[in-house]
Amino acid sequence: MPSVVIRNLPEETHSALKARAVRHGRSTESEIREILEVAVRPTDRVKIGSFLAAFGRALAGQQLDPIRSPEATEPASFD
Repeated sequence: MPSVVIRNLPEETHSALKARAVRHGRSTESEIREILEVAVRPTDRVKIGSFLAAFGRALAGQQLDPIRSPEATEPASFD
């Protein structure tokens, strides 16, 4: 598992992190992990699967009849 070293952290910040960890019943390291997790992986973000499922529900009952050309498509050329 990767680890991170934070240099030059002010003593006041370190003390505040320790106090916050005590309030939450965690170690300082565990508290820092929790803070980082919440910061970079918010719970209110919409994941693609949820978005597509909601999109499908919004279209329920609508007729979607795509018109396709009967002609064969030309393959892509990368020359």
